[in-house]
Amino acid sequence: MIDLDFLSNDYQDNRPVAQKVAESIAIDILTGTLRPGQRISERVLCDKYALSRTPIREILNQLSSTGLVTLIPNRGAFVTGITERDIDDYFYMKNLLYPQCVKWAIERITAEEMSALEETFAFMEFYTATEDLEKMKKINHGFEAIIYNASHNPELERTLLRYDFLILYANKDIGYPLNYLPTVLEEHRAIFRAFQEKNTDAGAEAAQIHAYKSMMRRK
Repeated sequence: MIDLDFLSNDYQDNRPVAQKVAESIAIDILTGTLRPGQRISERVLCDKYALSRTPIREILNQLSSTGLVTLIPNRGAFVTGITERDIDDYFYMKNLLYPQCVKWAIERITAEEMSALEETFAFMEFYTATEDLEKMKKINHGFEAIIYNASHNPELERTLLRYDFLILYANKDIGYPLNYLPTVLEEHRAIFRAFQEKNTDAGAEAAQIHAYKSMMRRK
């Protein structure tokens, strides 16, 4: 069953607590609330999230595997963060992987997944017209997440979702041009049309254009 909860205004986040806490700490790192080189206090995290030291340590171990945190024996956990070059690299890697993902998704998408993609694109058109930027950011993410899932390659899906998360929050304060929503809608329309026509080459080309333009909008 494809999860379209992101389309609802009443969406409730039912993920495990540890996953939500790990994401919250990662967001604090990416947005600069926790700064590179800063020591992360387990006690402060325990108090903030009402968790014991054991799950907090497991979460910090998880974040160290993503490169956002460095664990130093007998000293504790320190913020590593990401650099501008790291962000550029994530954009570049998405530019390489997303077109292939779209090609595989067009080849492998199920009827249920295609129905979810169609419904999401219809919402995308509606909320673009209402100029609801925050809602559209969720829908755009959902549209791409459905495509990642439809590639039926779990490693590729995990990698692209991770890139999107890092790119989103590392660029949290970057402004959006006035024509951002209709421009992105047309980029997604080209991808969606390729799915309708089952045209893998057109899909890969449209995906590459969208990924490249997303990178350039950050400049």
